[in-house]
Amino acid sequence: MMKLLATTYRTLSGTKEVLELPKKKNTQWIVYQDNQPAYFVDFYDLEHESNSMMNSLVLCTKRSITEVLELLNKRNNINLSIPKISRLGFSVKLKSEVKHIELQPIPEKWLSYSL
Repeated sequence: MMKLLATTYRTLSGTKEVLELPKKKNTQWIVYQDNQPAYFVDFYDLEHESNSMMNSLVLCTKRSITEVLELLNKRNNINLSIPKISRLGFSVKLKSEVKHIELQPIPEKWLSYSL
């Protein structure tokens, strides 16, 4: 179980809840599938093979995590994304609460070194 912050924001398009890591590093991501939190990626947690593969796909190819997720989506007919709070940059933080959620690494079968 991971300790995450569920933060609710008000944006121009309505209210939106986004899961965030309490102490996020630039190499850690919560990946959503079909607009629901599903996976956790940490490029430097090499215990999980999928993290090593994501490390290679993003850092070694100099792509952004968003670009890699778009390629995975096309290849595997899935819908992975990193949530954006607001497309226009306008948001007001309404509340935050701690949630404990189990997130898995991205399935290795979706990852390939030959994107």
